[in-house]
Amino acid sequence: MKQEILVAGLGVTGIATANALAKLGKQILVFEEDASAAMQSKANEIRLIANIEVTFIQPEVLPKLIITSPGWKPNHPVLIRALSSGCEVISEVEYAWRIDQESAKPKIWIGLTGTNGKTTTVSMAEAIFIADGKRAVACGNIGKTVIEVITGDEKVDYLIIELSSFQLHWSTHLRLQSAAILNIADDHLDWHGSFLEYLAAKKRITNGAKQIIINRDDRHLNGIEFKGDHKLVKFTLDAPRPGEIGVVEELLVDRAFVDDPQEAIALAELSDINPQAPHNVANALAAMALARSCGVNAESIAKGLRNFAPGHHRIEQIEHSAGIRWINDSKATNPHAANASLAAFSSIIWIAGGLAKGADMDELVKSKSSRLKAVLLIGTDRELISNALAKYAPEIPNYLIDGISADQLMENLISKAMELAVSGDVVLLAPACASMDQFTSYAHRGELFAEKVKQLIGSNK
Repeated sequence: MKQEILVAGLGVTGIATANALAKLGKQILVFEEDASAAMQSKANEIRLIANIEVTFIQPEVLPKLIITSPGWKPNHPVLIRALSSGCEVISEVEYAWRIDQESAKPKIWIGLTGTNGKTTTVSMAEAIFIADGKRAVACGNIGKTVIEVITGDEKVDYLIIELSSFQLHWSTHLRLQSAAILNIADDHLDWHGSFLEYLAAKKRITNGAKQIIINRDDRHLNGIEFKGDHKLVKFTLDAPRPGEIGVVEELLVDRAFVDDPQEAIALAELSDINPQAPHNVANALAAMALARSCGVNAESIAKGLRNFAPGHHRIEQIEHSAGIRWINDSKATNPHAANASLAAFSSIIWIAGGLAKGADMDELVKSKSSRLKAVLLIGTDRELISNALAKYAPEIPNYLIDGISADQLMENLISKAMELAVSGDVVLLAPACASMDQFTSYAHRGELFAEKVKQLIGSNK
């Protein structure tokens, strides 16, 4: 039988998409380039599902619709061939949107993007919506894929979607009730080709949105013009102006979703946020703005923030022993995220390196060198950080750490950090780089860090 849709990739998104489409009775062809034993095993499992075929050979004839995965760059030969032959290439999110819009009762779609803090913010927003009694779920680049939620049995009214620049690049018709952009900094330039293309993909989240929420304190966002008929709300760590949400002394204050913008109402206290680092307060403000844009009661904001439990690998304290703190921020996969971590501590033994994805490390090292005691460097692009240290902080000792396996590498890192650290120091895993050169994911990197810290510190107690 002729396949109607090609699903590009047999990763998490590809498998979820193929399963969902098969449930809808579509004929699916999945194309995966990686013919490793692990992928062959995945293919054999998914072939057991009716309507799904898997190939490891590039199809000669392409279906008219291609649903691509985030890992596939726009310059992939299959995608270029598809577009040049008149096929449509879209994201899984875009297809889920189309399915939902054809349903009897479409859900309310709320989206958030940014370079850093997305997962934390959508999780905060979910906690706030639930505290208000709303049936909401965080999905997208966190938890379930959007298409799984749309085709699943769970009763949901609000989708709070974490959207990456990869997903937005291929989502042309997506129209959100509320769209937020947390922050913008250099990232994924290897995928997009330039910062301007990356910014354009991020901005796409606002196309047709009824309400747009942006960070007033972000220099890249402040100069952007948003077209169309929408309400624009800004959030800030400073005192809010009319139409904004911000901070006044110890209070988080709303002047955007009130009857009189000359007035203000307090939504929460800083003490309701954990941790209270500036970047996390900004996350909370964005989550609050998304919630208020959908009619969440003011009284539910603080309750939701207090109910929220921060995820793993995000400035997570693993151990505090002999006066030394061991912090896992493996999710700091770019300089912008690592900057927030480094700003939160001093006397830092910094573990950094991996895949830089085209990012520059000079500004990060230059601005945070006064907080560093020593640097342990790992990974493919560690020379970028080493060169920046030589240029801006030659007095700070740095060490190249290797290992024949991820397990041994992490043991060597922790052992060296134990040798260097004294009471009052912070050993901080905030790599400023992606992990895939030496680990399977940032989570794998963070889990190994936590495991080896507990194992090696415990044996020394």
